[in-house]
Amino acid sequence: MINLDYPAGATPLDPDEVQGLLLSHITTRGELDRWEQENIIEAIEWLEKTKPEAILNEQFIKKLHKRMFSNVWKWAGKLRRSDKTLGGSWYQVPMSLKTLFDDTQLWIDQQTETQDEIAVRFHHRLVSIHPFPNGNGRHARLMTDVFLENILKNTRFTWGSGNLSKTCEARKIYIEALKEADNLDYKSLLRFVRS
Repeated sequence: MINLDYPAGATPLDPDEVQGLLLSHITTRGELDRWEQENIIEAIEWLEKTKPEAILNEQFIKKLHKRMFSNVWKWAGKLRRSDKTLGGSWYQVPMSLKTLFDDTQLWIDQQTETQDEIAVRFHHRLVSIHPFPNGNGRHARLMTDVFLENILKNTRFTWGSGNLSKTCEARKIYIEALKEADNLDYKSLLRFVRS
């Protein structure tokens, strides 16, 4: 049985989702984090080889999530089927994603905001939709970096230069900046992503 100690601001898995753990030898959060990180490194290597450009669609975000977590979780790459503290009802996720992709394309076409502002808004909305049972923050950060590099032809964000998966000062600042963005105030998040 795994003991999942969630860092501040993390969304807990429901019992059915915990049953989706593929590695029965994992018993601690540290072991889980290590296996997930190895899987994420494989996903990053895949991204660097493929340089995908058709990313503003549901199929790609599911494919990226699967690449990031399929060695660890049975439900990797599948949209959530339970309600969470974030993101609205699970059945609204596909339409929320479509709206995000359409809005993002409009922001790019209109060029009324800087590339960093577009990327920060994209990131915040993707986190807010919370499309997957778990790994949403890590997925949204990597997805935003792919968006920056492959669509906007810009450099990746530094994300506060900390490990945002663990409880630390950088995670606290990041979560507070996301909360401010909930009220359409993106200044703190814009500062954080390049710090």
